[in-house]
Amino acid sequence: MQTGAKLQPEAAPPPPVEAVEESDSAPGRVRERAIARLRLLWSERRFLGRAVLASMAAGLLFAFLLPKQYQASTQLMPPDSQSSSGMAMLAAMSARTGSGLGAVAGDLLGMKSSGALFIGILRSRTVEDRLIERFNLKKVYSLRLEEDARRKLLENTAIAEDRKSGIITITVTDGDARRSAALAQAYVEELDRLVAELSTSAARRERVFLEERLKAVKLDLDRAAQEFSQFASRSGAIDIKEQGRAMVDAAATLQGQLIAAQSELSGLEQIYTGNNVRVRALRARIGELKQQLAKIGGNEGDSMAGGSEKSIYPSIRKLPILGVTYGDLYRRTKIQEAVFETLTQQYELAKVQEAKETPSVKVLDAASVPERKSFPPRMLILFLCAFFGLAGAMGWVLTRARWQEVAADDPGKVFATEVFQTMNAQMPWASPNGSRVQAMTHRVWVRVVRRSASAKPAEEPSDRL
Repeated sequence: MQTGAKLQPEAAPPPPVEAVEESDSAPGRVRERAIARLRLLWSERRFLGRAVLASMAAGLLFAFLLPKQYQASTQLMPPDSQSSSGMAMLAAMSARTGSGLGAVAGDLLGMKSSGALFIGILRSRTVEDRLIERFNLKKVYSLRLEEDARRKLLENTAIAEDRKSGIITITVTDGDARRSAALAQAYVEELDRLVAELSTSAARRERVFLEERLKAVKLDLDRAAQEFSQFASRSGAIDIKEQGRAMVDAAATLQGQLIAAQSELSGLEQIYTGNNVRVRALRARIGELKQQLAKIGGNEGDSMAGGSEKSIYPSIRKLPILGVTYGDLYRRTKIQEAVFETLTQQYELAKVQEAKETPSVKVLDAASVPERKSFPPRMLILFLCAFFGLAGAMGWVLTRARWQEVAADDPGKVFATEVFQTMNAQMPWASPNGSRVQAMTHRVWVRVVRRSASAKPAEEPSDRL
C-alpha cells in the first residue's frame, strides 16, 4: 500500500451512441415537425377555408359599413420675399392678440420661413372658429362643445409645406365631397382675410390714419361749405371782389350821367321856365339817377346782416363789412378743399403701398370636388381580414393539436381546465351557483333559448319542403 499516492478523479464516461445520433439528427426532427404541422393544416383545410370565407364576409361587411371619406386639396404659392418685414410685424401683432396665434409668433420672429407664418395662421383658433361657424360643423360632426368641433376639424385637416419649393398644401377630409372642397377653399379665404386684418406695416398704419383724417376733414369741409352758402344766400354776397368792381363801375357811370343831366338842366332853366316839358323830363331823370345811386351806395344806418329790401344785392357801403365774413368763410372752405385733396392723394398712395407690403395669398391649385373616395380602402380591408382569418384559424388548429398532445395530468393543463370551468360556471348558460347576477342572467338565457326552441318547429315544415 502506497502512502504518498493521491487519489485521481475518475474520467467522465463517453456519451452513449444514441445521444450522439439524436443530437446529430436535430435538424431532421425540426423538419419532421414542420411536415407534421403542414399535414395537420392540410387535414383541416376545410376548416381553414371556411374561416377565410367567414373573415372575408365579415371584412366586406365592415368595409361597406364604414362611412365614405373624401379629400380635397388646395396648394398655395409661398409668400413674396419682399414682404418679409411686413410679415415679421404681422407675427408680432399675432403674438399680442388673443386669436390663438401667440404660440406661433415666437418661432416666426426667428423667420424660419415665410410659409411658416401662413401655416401658423391656418392652424390658429381664430380660423377654426370662423370655419366652424361658417359651415355649422358642430351640427355636421354631431358635437355639442366648440372645443370638440375644433379638435375634429383639426384631425380632418392636414397642412404641410414643401421645404424645397415652399408650396403649402391644405388637405381637408370630410364625408361630403362638396363640403370638403368648400372647406379647403374657405381656409384660403380666411387666411387672406386674417392676414389683411393683422397686417401692421407702416403703409397700413398710414392708410388707417389718413382714412380717419379724411373722414374728419370731409365733415369740416361740408360744414364750411354749408356756412359759406348760407351766408352768401342770406347777404347776397356771391363774389365780393367782382361785385365791388361792378358796383363801383356802375356807380361811376350813374354819377357821370347825373352830372351831365344836372349841367343840361342848368342850361335849360336859363332858357325855359320850370313848367317846360323838357325841364320837367330832365328833372325826373335826375331824380331817378339819384335813387339808383342811393340804392347802389346804401345808407349809413343799414345793418350788415340786413340788406335793402328793394335790392337783391348788397350796397357798396355794405361790401367792406360783408367782405370780412365772406373772405373768412371763403378761405376756410378753400383750405378744407386743399387739405381734402392732399389727403385723398396720400390715401391712394398709402393703399397702393399697403398692397405691396401685405403678404398676399396666391392660389396655385384651387380645391375641386373629389370624384373618388379616399376612405375606406375596401380591397385592403378584405385582404387583411382574409389574412388574419387564415392566420387565426391556423393558430387555432395548431394550438388545439398542441393542447391534445399535453398529458391529462400535466399541472398546466389541470390549472387551465380549472380556470375554464370556473369561468364557464359564471356564464348565463350554466346553472345558478348562488350568485344573484349569474342567476338573473341565467333566467334571461333560458327565456331566449325557450323562445328560439318554440319558434324552431314552426320553421321545420318549410325547411323540409
